Amino acid sequence: MQAMTRPLLDIRALTRDYASHSLFGAPHHTRALDDVSLAVDAGEIFGVVGESGCGKSTLARLVMALDRPTTGHVIFDGDDLFLLPPKDLMRKRENFQMVFQDPFGSLDPRQKVGRIVAEPLHVLARKPGRAEIKDRVVDMLESVGLKAEHAERHPHEFSGGQRQRIAIARALITEPKLVVADEAVSALDLSVQAQVLNLLMDLREKRGVTFLFISHNLAVVDCIADRVGVMYRGRLVETGPAHAVFEEPLHPYAKALADAEPSIERFGRPQPTERAPPPAPLAETGGCAFRSRCPLAIARCAHERPELRTIVPGRQAACHRAEDMAARPRSAD
Repeated sequence: MQAMTRPLLDIRALTRDYASHSLFGAPHHTRALDDVSLAVDAGEIFGVVGESGCGKSTLARLVMALDRPTTGHVIFDGDDLFLLPPKDLMRKRENFQMVFQDPFGSLDPRQKVGRIVAEPLHVLARKPGRAEIKDRVVDMLESVGLKAEHAERHPHEFSGGQRQRIAIARALITEPKLVVADEAVSALDLSVQAQVLNLLMDLREKRGVTFLFISHNLAVVDCIADRVGVMYRGRLVETGPAHAVFEEPLHPYAKALADAEPSIERFGRPQPTERAPPPAPLAETGGCAFRSRCPLAIARCAHERPELRTIVPGRQAACHRAEDMAARPRSAD
């Protein structure tokens, strides 16, 4: 029997609460992430989508161990990041890096590009020599479509797309196994977005890098991701192959996202409008948080929270009526 390979990234029951304090009254707790579990295989591009405030960036920070969860585990390459001693975690960091959203704010304007790209090498357990660092910087700049002489320039001398390439080069300089890209193309023009997406896919093919790709843009995620997770108010509500999730969603919220995405086929047609009140805060709801906006809501949704479960092979959804969604005829729109 063939042995099962473990995922490179295994997120288990991850929850993150934040406390906000006021001058009067008790502290108020906000749940930014609520019992999220997912697994990302080596060499995969896993997309995470959802509206602003759904917990995508909180998830990214926890995966990068930039913040600690209230409960849950982030297991990367067999190690629970939050059980590692600080020195071991520091050594582990060379294997997972991050590309941030803002290509203008994420680069130090006072440093030359060569120094910026080389910065992660200076915290390695075995710090390379000066000549090796220079060679690796040049190799990495060229691998992202820049030139060796660009190492002597400052960030303000580059366009937004070029700056994001610099940020990608910095993330890849330690030859990590995992790169977390948090809205890495949202600040770029459409033509530049396409260039950066092609670059990420090339890097996956040539270097075997695994990506956790976080975005609110469904078209971008559909273009680049193998699988996708849809988040709503801190919870994972659907997972599956990216194209299948967007074409035939099994959760009403995923369908609402897909329907709201601009499409040339739907141009000129009336689009559904949102008339339902916003959902109650998570701490105040005992059922499905999406029920006040859901056209398929039933009485059960008000008192029983749906759990993420397998609906069809390879696809999961957290909806009491997911089987009805799966059985419905394919929508004409």
